[in-house]
Amino acid sequence: MWSRPDSGIVASGRARAVMRKGSKGGVPILVPIWAVMLAAAPGHTAQVQSDVRVEQGLLAARAPDAHGVRAYLGIPYAAPPTGEWRWRPPRPPVAWDGVRAADRFGDRCVQTNPFDDMLFQSAGESEDCLTLSIWTGGEPGEARPVMVWIHGGGHFSGASDERRHDGTALARRGVVLVAINYRLGVLGFFAHPELSAESPEGASGNYGLLDQIAALRWVRDNIAAFGGDPGNVTIFGESAGSWSVSALMASPPASGLFHKAIGQSGAFMFATDAETRAAAEGRGEAFAAEVGAGGLADLRAVPAERLVEAVGRRTYLFEAIVDGHVLPEPARAIFARGEQAPVPLVVGWTSAEVPLGPSAGAYLDTMLGEAFPPESRAAAAVHYPGGTAEERWRSAVTLASDRWMVRETWTWAELHARAGFPTYRYLFDQPRPSADGPPAPDVPGAAHAQDIEFTFGTLASLPLAWSEADREVSHLMGTLWTSFARTGVPAAESMPRWPAWISGGGGRFLRIAAPPVVEIERDDARLRFLEASSR
Repeated sequence: MWSRPDSGIVASGRARAVMRKGSKGGVPILVPIWAVMLAAAPGHTAQVQSDVRVEQGLLAARAPDAHGVRAYLGIPYAAPPTGEWRWRPPRPPVAWDGVRAADRFGDRCVQTNPFDDMLFQSAGESEDCLTLSIWTGGEPGEARPVMVWIHGGGHFSGASDERRHDGTALARRGVVLVAINYRLGVLGFFAHPELSAESPEGASGNYGLLDQIAALRWVRDNIAAFGGDPGNVTIFGESAGSWSVSALMASPPASGLFHKAIGQSGAFMFATDAETRAAAEGRGEAFAAEVGAGGLADLRAVPAERLVEAVGRRTYLFEAIVDGHVLPEPARAIFARGEQAPVPLVVGWTSAEVPLGPSAGAYLDTMLGEAFPPESRAAAAVHYPGGTAEERWRSAVTLASDRWMVRETWTWAELHARAGFPTYRYLFDQPRPSADGPPAPDVPGAAHAQDIEFTFGTLASLPLAWSEADREVSHLMGTLWTSFARTGVPAAESMPRWPAWISGGGGRFLRIAAPPVVEIERDDARLRFLEASSR
C-alpha cells in the first residue's frame, strides 16, 4: 500500500552499496559494495563471461548476476583527447589486440569542485576519460531498448561511475543501460578564436556535447553486440545531463542518434539569448592571458591541473554555448519553430529544487526585488504570496526554484508539446528520509538531484532510513522510465494513466510520490508571469 511520509529532507553521509540478486516485495535487495568487489577479485570464483566483439576488439565482463545482468565497464568510445588533441572534436577509438577486460571504470574527466554527493568508483581524474559503461542481460539479436545516461554536475563536475548511477536495476527490467563520460569545464567547454579558426566548421566551445554525440554514434554502431536495439535509443539525464538532452534534441549533428528523451530538472531554454561563440571566445582569450599562454600551443602545454586551479570557484566560466555548429542558434528558437528532434519526451523537476529552510521566508521581499522590476512587484506578490510565515517560506522556495531550474524545464515541455510531439510532464515529490527516520519537517520537498537514486533503484547508495514507500516510488520510476524506453509511453499497472501534456494551460502532469497522482496544471500562470516580467 502507498503511504506518504512527512515532507522534508535531511542529506547526510553515504553508504557504499550496489544491487545484487534477489528481491523482497518486488524491490531489489542491496548489499555492500565490498561483497561485489570480492566476488570479482583475482583468485575468487567469479569468472568472465563469453567475449563480446565491438569495432575496436573483444571485450570480457564479469560473470552475470543471478538475473543475468553483466557489466562492461570503462569502454573507450573515442581516442584520448590529450596533447595536440586537447580542445578538438573526439576521434574514433583506438583498437586493441586480444581480449580487453571491461571490469573497472575508466578515469573520470578532469573537473573542478565536484559536489559532495558524488561518490566516484573510478581510480582518479584524467584527460583520457572518454569511456562508457554498459549493463545488460541481453544477447546479440535480442534488440532490447537502450537507455543512455548523461550525468549532471553543472558541466564542470560528475562522472558516469558515481555509485548512484549503477545500471544493474534498470538492466534487470529488460533494457540495455549505458552511462557515459564527457569532457567538462575548461577542458570541455572552452572557446577561443584560434580554436574556431582551426575548426572546419569555424566553431569551438562545445567539446563536451561533441563527446556525447560521439558516444551515441558508438552506441549506434556497437550496441547490438550487447543485445541492444540501435533503432530504439532513449537519452536521459539530470541537471546538466538534462540540459544536454535538450541541447542534443536541437543539435543537427545529433540527428537520428536517439529516438526518445527524458529530462530531469534542467533545460537549455534560457528566456534571454544563450551565450554566443564570440562572447565565449573573448572570455577564452582572457583566461589564456591569466595562465600566461600566448597561443594554442602554449595552452595545450599547460597541465590540466593548472587550468583547473586557474578556474577555481568560477564554474560558470565554461558552459555550453551557441557555437554555430553543435548548436547553430539558441535551442529555444529551434524548439519554438518545431525543428527539434521529433521524439517522445518525458520532462519534469523536483518539488523543491532549492530547498531553503523556513528562515528564508524573511527574505521573500528581497528575493522579489531581485527578480522583478518595481512595476511588477504587486503582481508578483500574487504569484508568490506572503500572508503568513509558512506562506512566505513556501513562496521563497518556489521563487528560487523557478528562477534556477523550473522555468527553463517548463519551457521545454511547453514548446515540445506545442509542436505536436508526445510530451509527458512530471513533478518528483518524494522527499528523502533522514538518517534515522522520516524526512525532517523543516524542508519543503524533494530537492534538486534527489530523484537520481529513485530513478536507478540505488537507494542504498545513501545510508538513510528508506521506507517501504520510498522503495515503491523507486520501483515505480524504474517501471515508468523503462516502459517509456520500450514503447514511448510511460505506464505502470500500479497507477492511473499518465496523459500526454497539453501546452498553454489545463494540462495534466504526474506527481511522482507515494501514492502517485495525476493532477491538473497549477504552475502555468505563475511561470508565464515570471518569464514575461522578471529581470
